[in-house]
Amino acid sequence: MKKKTTDAVQILHNRFYKGNRKRQASLERERVNAKIARDIYELRTRSSLTQKQLAKMIKTTPSVISRLESADYSGHSLNILQRIAAVFNQKVQVTFVPIRSRVRAITAANERRP
Repeated sequence: MKKKTTDAVQILHNRFYKGNRKRQASLERERVNAKIARDIYELRTRSSLTQKQLAKMIKTTPSVISRLESADYSGHSLNILQRIAAVFNQKVQVTFVPIRSRVRAITAANERRP
């Protein structure tokens, strides 16, 4: 018998995401977008720059910076992220990591092969 949980986040995850690949993929995309937005905001505010100042430094408009700092924005381009990173003497790093459930499925399929 499974032990019941009282963890609200776990209950919501089990109810709405567990076993639903589309929702899990959507959740992961939203997490990435929110992280990028937070990182840009933190870099800018730690340097005491306004959105207008940062926009001028990377030759864009303050509205673009505002969109980039929004967790709901999903149109990040590598080019603009690299320009922002350069202002703060940073670099953008992209890594590819396996998706756990997909890796398990591939591994299981490979193990069944003669």
